[in-house]
Amino acid sequence: MKKIFILTGESSGDKLASKVIQELKKNNLEIEYLSVGGENLKSLGIKSIYDLKEITYIGFTNVISNIFKINKKINETVKAIINFNPDILFTVDSPDFTLRVAERVKKKNKEIRTIHYVAPQVWVWREGRIKKIKKFIDHILLLFNFEKVYFEKENMSYEFVGHPLLDDVSDSKIDINQIFEKNKALISVFPGSRKSEIDILMPILLDFINLMNNNYQDFIYIFHSTKQYADLIQSYIKSKSMINCEVISDDKIKSHTLKKSIFAVAKSGTVSLEICKSKVPSIILYKMNFLNYLIVRSLVKVKFANIINIAANKEIIPELLQTKCNPKNLFKNVSAFIDNPSKIKDQVENTQEILNEFKTSFSSAELASKALIKYL
Repeated sequence: MKKIFILTGESSGDKLASKVIQELKKNNLEIEYLSVGGENLKSLGIKSIYDLKEITYIGFTNVISNIFKINKKINETVKAIINFNPDILFTVDSPDFTLRVAERVKKKNKEIRTIHYVAPQVWVWREGRIKKIKKFIDHILLLFNFEKVYFEKENMSYEFVGHPLLDDVSDSKIDINQIFEKNKALISVFPGSRKSEIDILMPILLDFINLMNNNYQDFIYIFHSTKQYADLIQSYIKSKSMINCEVISDDKIKSHTLKKSIFAVAKSGTVSLEICKSKVPSIILYKMNFLNYLIVRSLVKVKFANIINIAANKEIIPELLQTKCNPKNLFKNVSAFIDNPSKIKDQVENTQEILNEFKTSFSSAELASKALIKYL
């Protein structure tokens, strides 16, 4: 029986990996699985050797302070993979963890095929990593078409599989009018999926909403949250006695709410692709602690934070980063869109052009599963 070890580093990777394995299972192949995964892989009956939360350390400063714990976990993971002796080690995202494990595994057993899904963002920083990565990763799966040139340059085996957020997924109809007040326009707000991000952005977002409430009366602000942090976001809202703010954590309701929104304010990240796919105009925010900012600023070589802007090489979606990320700037930018429908139309049209470059004929998960089959 063939064996695959699935290695993820956080919940988003667990979700991506589960979709690939779901596709793989459609082929009715006899495969034994083991993982470092979360709830999504668990729902497919795949055991995790430990709780995913044990290795979810976020931010440069946190990595430094937890370096000994992380190193211990890497060694523990490598040992488990070698003992399992899989045909394929399938690593998904979280390169600071998954690629370190893959490198050590390959040194111990060159026969294990290594496939990595979601290439490190070498176009943002450390392009030279590819020289090192190709020594221990046999095949890499790319989400963006423009990434090809970086891996071609180093003659590394790669495949463009498209971004999973852009896959066409038919979902059930939900009448959100039963959930939210009728005759009120919705503005979707994405304050981040990590506590550190939420703690920094929530005060800014609530002060922004206060400014909006002083000038507009017909909006409801819907905060999109993970189940883990819904109560935290709600506590921020209650502390300011905000009456036109709601928090949602159900994925299906979040998706329908976004599609019905007239605008979105989002922390920089992959959620921007989902917003653009829904043809909703948006503004991107990001603010981190000063030490992390200094580290990132010294490393980053791209002009923009948002993937749409990076691909277009111009600012299609406004970015409010660091000192620019404040309530007054946010209000000024959002109101400029709301008061100017042609500005909204231009942004949506421009984002759709870029999204078309990121799409493939098949789903990302299906193409990734086919790549695994090739190496079995």
